[in-house]
Amino acid sequence: MSDGTVVVWDQSLLAYDLGDHPLDPVRVELTIALARSLGVLDRPGVRLVAPTPADDTALARVHRPDYLDAVRAAPNDPLFSGYGLGTPDNPIFDGMHESSALVAGATLAAAEAVWRGEARRAVNVAGGLHHAMPSRAAGFCVYNDPAVAIARLLDLGAERVAYVDVDVHHGDGVQQIFYDDPRVLTISLHETPLALFPGTGFPDETGAPGAEGSAVNLALPPGTGDAGWLRAFHATVPTLLRAFRPEILVTQCGADSHRLDPLADLRLTVDGQRASYLALRALADELCDGRWVATGGGGYALVEVVPRAWTHLLAVATGEPVDPAALTPPDWRALARDRRPDREVPLRMTDDADVSYEPWQPTGEPDAVDREILATRRAVFPLHGLDPLDPAV
Repeated sequence: MSDGTVVVWDQSLLAYDLGDHPLDPVRVELTIALARSLGVLDRPGVRLVAPTPADDTALARVHRPDYLDAVRAAPNDPLFSGYGLGTPDNPIFDGMHESSALVAGATLAAAEAVWRGEARRAVNVAGGLHHAMPSRAAGFCVYNDPAVAIARLLDLGAERVAYVDVDVHHGDGVQQIFYDDPRVLTISLHETPLALFPGTGFPDETGAPGAEGSAVNLALPPGTGDAGWLRAFHATVPTLLRAFRPEILVTQCGADSHRLDPLADLRLTVDGQRASYLALRALADELCDGRWVATGGGGYALVEVVPRAWTHLLAVATGEPVDPAALTPPDWRALARDRRPDREVPLRMTDDADVSYEPWQPTGEPDAVDREILATRRAVFPLHGLDPLDPAV
């Protein structure tokens, strides 16, 4: 296996553009520009790969053929309705099928490079469209690129694929697509569905008969910050991954858990998000011989947060983490001001946050986060032969 990292990137990925919409491709453009300006993409062992569109065979492993036909047809039909398209969340746009297939193809290329040993890690920051369903667009997502990539991994012979989703929204599409497949473990940490789209992701969603324990959901209360989020992550994810023993780790790294994100109410910082990427890399190294496929996802603080968060992700995936105290380069600040003159451009790669946390314990007076941790552990740990009340597991 190569020790290098593949970064799947081409300007054409910016064509996934829903118009006047929160999911603005400028966040991806500014991410790549910041990573390039900091030298992350020029590191030894980093290989930039241009994607090709996923073909219908790959897409149809996840999506129904009639849905693929609808996505193709919708831009040419002014009276089109149905399949979740033409809504405020998922407006119809020119080239919708082509640009969506390209995003899926980029994540496919990342997964194939890692599985075939061409790279130890691979990243597609334009991916992570985790809400798309087999026959419906949802939550800004047309084709579900993480699911398409996981299906390809299974077809290539993978027997245990772990998917960890740290987006503020529940990774509902990926969970549903593999809900009855014990070869795929889906873990999602998200803001409670009582407060946030898509309204799913409760602890009792644990997998269909025959795949019990294959779905894990940790629904966190609004206002959860770095310390609570990291406590929840470390109280659930490492233990379950170790029990499952995945051959490869796929992650969706949405940056909308940040305290500045306008569409949600968790309170993480860029420093907390960076800590999550370091933890995911360490788990891939421990359990999967380093095999890690990372995608982007949500994130709507387009200048203030997403480029810094995903540059940290790219740095963690390609080698040395970027020093949180590093300054954002002047050329990048100028580009960010040019692209979004109405946004505050960050000067440093940190929010100056303390990312320490107290490990979870089943004793004492629990707070709201601890109650959710316990609910998740009680729901799913016994299905993996684990004691939910043992803090050592």
